[in-house]
Amino acid sequence: MTRDQSIDLLNKYIKNERMRNHCYASEAVLRALAERLGRDVDQWGIAGLLHDIDVEITNADPKRHALEAVPILEKEGMDTESIEAIKLHNEEASGIPRSKEFHYALAAGETITGLIVATTLVYPDKKLASVKPKSVVKRMKAKAFAASVNRDTIRECEKIGIPLPEFAELALNAMRGISEQLGL
Repeated sequence: MTRDQSIDLLNKYIKNERMRNHCYASEAVLRALAERLGRDVDQWGIAGLLHDIDVEITNADPKRHALEAVPILEKEGMDTESIEAIKLHNEEASGIPRSKEFHYALAAGETITGLIVATTLVYPDKKLASVKPKSVVKRMKAKAFAASVNRDTIRECEKIGIPLPEFAELALNAMRGISEQLGL
């Protein structure tokens, strides 16, 4: 599956611009993680881009989200390793715990994007360029801030050997690389 095919698929299934931006941010973070870990950058990036392909179909129902993505992505010819990581980014629906590096990377990578966006939006200029990695790490401790962001999932970065401060910097820098596209 090429990136162009993935973008067409994303646009077919996700109409909400904010949700598409989340997917683009996730793609950027997963590409950076793959590069950092010596993995397939395109495979990980496309998984990041399409991880929420069924979010509008399922209305983000945590008991169904990610499960309905499986037949869509199988039909499109996505590799089984990526489909598995996408399925397991929502452990609640799958009932299967994450156990592989790709699983942890996708779950942590897509989740930290929400914390970074929320942090960016409290800055006066609302620009990723103004955000410091330390601020993202500090917001991890403020449970009332971006309360829907699962901190334990973000901490899964440590299961792939990346300490939280380094992970926050990597993710922030990845998102800065597409800041214009994200409007941040």
